[in-house]
Amino acid sequence: MNKPAEVLKAPESVSELLERLDDRLEDMPKRLKQCASFPRRHLHLIAVSTVSEMARAVGVAPSVYMRFCQAVGFSGYSEMQDLLRSKFTDFRPTYDTRLANLSEERELSTGRLLADFAEAGHKSLLSLSNTVTSDRLDRIARGMAEARVIHLVGLRRAFSVVSNMGYLFEKMGVPASVHFKAGMIEGHGAVLPGDVLFAVTFAPFSDETLRLAKATAARGVTVFGLTDSGACPLVESAREVLIVREDEVIGFRALNAATTLTTALAVSVSALRQRS
Repeated sequence: MNKPAEVLKAPESVSELLERLDDRLEDMPKRLKQCASFPRRHLHLIAVSTVSEMARAVGVAPSVYMRFCQAVGFSGYSEMQDLLRSKFTDFRPTYDTRLANLSEERELSTGRLLADFAEAGHKSLLSLSNTVTSDRLDRIARGMAEARVIHLVGLRRAFSVVSNMGYLFEKMGVPASVHFKAGMIEGHGAVLPGDVLFAVTFAPFSDETLRLAKATAARGVTVFGLTDSGACPLVESAREVLIVREDEVIGFRALNAATTLTTALAVSVSALRQRS
């Protein structure tokens, strides 16, 4: 008589999930084993990616990735993602860890890295059409073009994005200010009625940026945003939010999609102001 299939409870912690992956890895079919080998070094991706994006990263069909989630005790991808989101910051690899992973996974070659980053950049740019609509981009461009002053805020990795926008606005004569600390705005009451705040934050999200966006919106000032996940709290404060997905290379992300998108936005805003 066949034994009834074991019914697994969903892991209640990330440590429990990792232990279960280790225990079951060798007994899994090839495709599920392929799924199970990926998360240990890329737990952070599950927190901010769709099941289709994770399946593509692993190299399997989305249906296979769903079976993998169920094989380790989850009802589906959403339940596993909820667990990882609650612990996202704890499991985002440090730069030292990413470099160690790079050394373990491949022979170091600058040419190979260039090719990998170029491919990742190409995929990121192609994904823009799936995450950004022309209508939303047009609404944000019009809203920014009508502003008295455009305030740009992006901390940590996001600073390079707003810095580039600030440079473009300066060259095209658009009143804009780049803030590298939220206190620069809060301390001087710099955001006035008729201004616009454009806030950029990527996972793990900047608490300072989120707090500033929320406080600015509460004062009745229009806030627009850019992030890499629909789960970002910025969506609660901003009138409109743009979402970009950046493909990774061993945990490193070049901001190809974000830079391209915001460059197009800056040029559009400048052209609209010139016409008015």
